[in-house]
Amino acid sequence: MGTIEDEIIECGGEVFGEEEMETLMHCVQCGKCTGGCPSGRITALRTRKLFRMAQMDMREEIFNAPELWFCTTCYTCYERCPKGVKCTDIIRVIRNLAAKEGHMSVPHRKIGVYALKTGHGVPITPEQMKIRESLGLDPQPPTTQKYKEQLEQFQTIFRETGFDALIDFDWDTMSLRETETKTETDTESESESKSKSEEGEKK
Repeated sequence: MGTIEDEIIECGGEVFGEEEMETLMHCVQCGKCTGGCPSGRITALRTRKLFRMAQMDMREEIFNAPELWFCTTCYTCYERCPKGVKCTDIIRVIRNLAAKEGHMSVPHRKIGVYALKTGHGVPITPEQMKIRESLGLDPQPPTTQKYKEQLEQFQTIFRETGFDALIDFDWDTMSLRETETKTETDTESESESKSKSEEGEKK
């Protein structure tokens, strides 16, 4: 196994080109990406920190960093970087590498569930169907959510590529496996309930 930089270049090179991925090493930590990041204003996302971790081959640290999944891929950093680092595309590649090793965030996995169930990452809702009808449109647009045979083809692709296994999708329940859907909030709530229970027993 090489460094994470080698993996980024190899994996991302197939899609974006190796030269684009090699720009990771051009990062001089000026902070232009972090300073202009819309997501970074309200989350812990610090793009230059992620890149520094990648440069220093901090594999486990970057794959386990929750902020890796806070990027909205708006490409602001990509356009503003004075060194021409292809920031957004590099983050997408790092995410792919992390996901292959089981480090995908639960919210992103849930988007995968929507895609598997309806063919859409953001499926149409009953309320939206009513709005379409009020405008004289068909309740559902001509997409995989409307045509079952097309959705089945879509699901076959997911099975063949192993995407269902990647997000730990349970075909029997058509949802994520329960062991994988616990969030940090769920864990904190359980700990809090346990603490209260123990305090009650002491009293």
